[in-house]
Amino acid sequence: MLRWFRFLWAVEVPWDRASRIEARDFSWWLQVAGQPRRPHWRRPSEAGRWAAGGKPYAPSVRAHSETVLRSFYDFHRDIGTGPVLNPFPLDRSRRGRRAHAHRNPMDPPHNERTELYRPRVPKRVPRSVPDEEFNEIFARLPSHRDRAMVAFYIFTGARASELLSTWQAGADPGRQLISVVRKGTGEVQELPASTDAFVWLRLYQLEMDDEIPRGRRLPLWWTLRSPSRPLTYHAVHRMFERANAKAGTSATLHALRHTAAYRMTEDPSPPLTDVQFVLGHAQLTTLSSTSRLARKW
Repeated sequence: MLRWFRFLWAVEVPWDRASRIEARDFSWWLQVAGQPRRPHWRRPSEAGRWAAGGKPYAPSVRAHSETVLRSFYDFHRDIGTGPVLNPFPLDRSRRGRRAHAHRNPMDPPHNERTELYRPRVPKRVPRSVPDEEFNEIFARLPSHRDRAMVAFYIFTGARASELLSTWQAGADPGRQLISVVRKGTGEVQELPASTDAFVWLRLYQLEMDDEIPRGRRLPLWWTLRSPSRPLTYHAVHRMFERANAKAGTSATLHALRHTAAYRMTEDPSPPLTDVQFVLGHAQLTTLSSTSRLARKW
């Protein structure tokens, strides 16, 4: 929204008077203009604070920008405070019919999210972490807490925020299950984990026995520095980034989820529906990028 308003301020057009010409020019401008180069907060005196020419905007960023702006103008059109015509319209093939309407299954597949100024976002194969690279990262983890978290990420396939939602009573070493709150539905689900993950978890609990508050409904993961606080999403990301920097790798925390999915689909023992349930995918087609499902289809 801020990029769009700054563009309109530059061309001296009010936001409620914008037309499809400004929307078209804005979409082209995002393709050729780079991201603004902002100086570090410790060096605010550097010139060129809002100068362009940096890293170009990714297609996913431009597609998200188009979706936000189209929804923004749809809202103001419905309540009568914006232009009658949306500057970011749908594609011609979608006009005159309802989105997600029933269609003839013999017709070719149609993308329901196609808009006039929406860029085509390339589909990329999710990156899994090789075993050698994962071992190198795991060896650089400085504490039992970090080793336990990474072990649970690689064995359960849970999202970063989901594993942080575990409370102390949610870890069941006897059944080798850990309970997480699913990101989309908010439901509590038990995920299977390995014995090694629970061993690292117990070592972390013994190490921080006098520092962590005890309670069945209290969080399982806490900071290592006093005073202890529940671990946050951004702190986990910084922990994994520091381990990557020491190991000289470029893996991401979300790549551990893809690695877990790849390992589970490569194992012929569990059915793909069980893998779908463990990963929390609403549809089985989400696993289409993995090797086993691709070979089966």
